[in-house]
Amino acid sequence: MISIQNVSKWFGKFKAVDNINIEVEKGEIFGLLGLNGAGKTTTQRMVSTVFQPSEGNITVNGFNSKSDSSEVRRNIGFLPTEVGLYDRLTAREVIKYFGILNDLDEQEIDRRIEKLFEKLALTEYTNKRCSKLSRGNKQKVAIARAIIHEPPVFIFDEPTSGLDVLSSRAVLDFVKQCKDDGRTILYSSHSMYETEEICDKIAIIHDGKILMTDSIEHIRKEHGSLEKAFIATVKGERS
Repeated sequence: MISIQNVSKWFGKFKAVDNINIEVEKGEIFGLLGLNGAGKTTTQRMVSTVFQPSEGNITVNGFNSKSDSSEVRRNIGFLPTEVGLYDRLTAREVIKYFGILNDLDEQEIDRRIEKLFEKLALTEYTNKRCSKLSRGNKQKVAIARAIIHEPPVFIFDEPTSGLDVLSSRAVLDFVKQCKDDGRTILYSSHSMYETEEICDKIAIIHDGKILMTDSIEHIRKEHGSLEKAFIATVKGERS
């Protein structure tokens, strides 16, 4: 579903991503794990077509991010780190607006809003202005906005960052539901705990390079935990 082949990204003289290769299979949660500034967000933004690779190729559901960028965008739901909601609009109005942008008719939008808000425990906040929502509920609205068109591929960039424990749990449970529904998910985080809990496979990215790609199951067998594997891998790179 997602193929990243020999991809690099330059910003002037700075190489943010350095010749990475990643394959994400259908129905898989693939985690990008790294420190702040490791290259996770840049990678996800290239997959979503916000940025184009300086070198290499990315395909999503068979569409090339350079030559078929509009088709790639139709096939993904992208949740960036910045929530960016319209404060004066209600939660429903925000989602309805993005449903219209994705050419959905009004009845279908209403059906999907009801379904999403129930899954995200947002029903009681449907008609509340976004400016009055908690940080956690704003994040849930942003998730609903990103996936209202029900694409096959989701890209979540540190979706629990800054959330309290209960809000983080609600988001993680929703991500698991998305996998159960057959979605393919590219998930970034610097949290060992949540990455180990929800991901099938991970890539440890550091200074723009992929240092390790493996399944969570195999990492546990080899290292005991993802945290131990991460520390050993990153320290080995620095030494």
